[in-house]
Amino acid sequence: MSAIIRKIVTVVEETFLEMGQTVSPPTRRAAAIAVIENPFAGRYVEDLSPLITIGEELGELLSKKAVAALGIDGARAQSYGKAAAVGENGELEHAAAILHPKMGAPVRKVLGKGAALIPSSKKRSGPGTTLDIPLGHKDAAFVRSHFDGMEVMINDAPRANEIMVAVAVTDSGRPLPRVGGLTVAEVKGEDGLR
Repeated sequence: MSAIIRKIVTVVEETFLEMGQTVSPPTRRAAAIAVIENPFAGRYVEDLSPLITIGEELGELLSKKAVAALGIDGARAQSYGKAAAVGENGELEHAAAILHPKMGAPVRKVLGKGAALIPSSKKRSGPGTTLDIPLGHKDAAFVRSHFDGMEVMINDAPRANEIMVAVAVTDSGRPLPRVGGLTVAEVKGEDGLR
């Protein structure tokens, strides 16, 4: 089963100034969000494998769009995250089926690596909901400068029988990070932690 996509929205956020301090180079985040039909809306279905396949498809599509929006090679991406919101006729397990079993591999392929878990969030909501996409360094979870998030919304999604699915990537951490921890220069990227 392939995703039936109603729309895709891509958002780029660039921060040039924070607390009166110049951020140079600016921090940049991009999210690609697909609004898809939920094939299981309104009914209980035991086998969610079609949604797992859709997750794999969207992992590649959305990560490519997010990287393209930043105008960088995928290997230069530093952080990633994913999120989904199901409309009122869906269940959280529909979002989980899309986000977890197979979405990660194509995202990692587009980004050239990705030893760390991809942070995620899911919820049930209606049109205009804010989707909070958690972010973390793609190769080392202990890089505190990259503990972050990106908020996105689409005014008419998700409708009752839809799922809104997002992948976000960055080319940097938070603006002006200064809470210590592992630095990007110290990343080994072998165990997903350091």
